[in-house]
Amino acid sequence: MSRSKRKTKIIGVCGGRHASEKIEKQLANRKFRRVTKTKLFWNRDAPLKLREVSNVWSFSKDGKYYWHDMPPRYIRK
Repeated sequence: MSRSKRKTKIIGVCGGRHASEKIEKQLANRKFRRVTKTKLFWNRDAPLKLREVSNVWSFSKDGKYYWHDMPPRYIRK
């Protein structure tokens, strides 16, 4: 992978322990499914959206931005 390079100069802002939000998204979806099953079991209205159960603002990464003058060390994978 010494010759592979990043195609776009987009990088995560204020990254947490992980480079992506995959683990946090998995946990949020598990929580959503658990709450939905519980509400359906007790004959209550199930939440319509994932955002009713979890908050994306509480994830460790604050989003992404385009870095125009990205140094070469960040372009290499």
